[in-house]
Amino acid sequence: MNKVQLVIAAIVAAFSLFSYFGSSSVNPITGEKQHIGGLSQKDEVAMGLQSAPQMAAQMGGITQDARARALVSQVGAKVVAQSVAAKSGYPFKFHTLADTRTVNAFALPGGQIFITMALLSRLETEGQLAGVLGHEVGHVLARHSAEQIAKNQFAQGLTGAFAIGSGSMDATQIAQVAGQMLMMSYGRNDELEADGLGLRLMSEAGYDPRAMIRVMQILERASGGSRTPEFQSSHPSPPHRIEEINAKLAKAFPNGIPPGLKP
Repeated sequence: MNKVQLVIAAIVAAFSLFSYFGSSSVNPITGEKQHIGGLSQKDEVAMGLQSAPQMAAQMGGITQDARARALVSQVGAKVVAQSVAAKSGYPFKFHTLADTRTVNAFALPGGQIFITMALLSRLETEGQLAGVLGHEVGHVLARHSAEQIAKNQFAQGLTGAFAIGSGSMDATQIAQVAGQMLMMSYGRNDELEADGLGLRLMSEAGYDPRAMIRVMQILERASGGSRTPEFQSSHPSPPHRIEEINAKLAKAFPNGIPPGLKP
């Protein structure tokens, strides 16, 4: 290790820190201060549109089941149109994937939402579907993808600075593992925030938010009882999420869930 290496490492680290912490914006939906670099909403939309065909192809393409496609599109459109999501400016589109084995739903930046037939076929009510789609819309509104891109760039910059300064591959590998653990921690927080937003969106759209509790039970059953330690997973365990959902519902509806909401 020499002084030149240390100076270069310090410059790289300082640039990474400034790039990440030097700019921020307040999310109009969540009210939170976010570090998203220079990624604009327009950039997010373009990224999602560009990636959507490839993501669909990787999971068997779009299902040929016209009724399933229509149901997902209709419920998704209702969740968006009758909630705060309608004012977000994102052009949401809902896709039903043909994959009958992978129980999953996910969102790309900018409003491209996907659900697999494997998950859709396990859902029992329209409200449960609204909860799943509302959760994914929540990820978009909270700009979680933009945050993760910025965090990834930040972590890569610090890892590079560490490698230059230490001159040790072993040390670099340790830094990379630490960065991965940091990213996973943020992922769990993102999931819980998306759960909260999903509850808000589905209830604004006229669906009973308690349907999300049943969704968590369905996800737990679909896992076959297998468990990855929660600190090694980007998703909190279903029981943990149920606890958080109950807490959020108690806070949002102190007088009980309003009658007349669709299950």
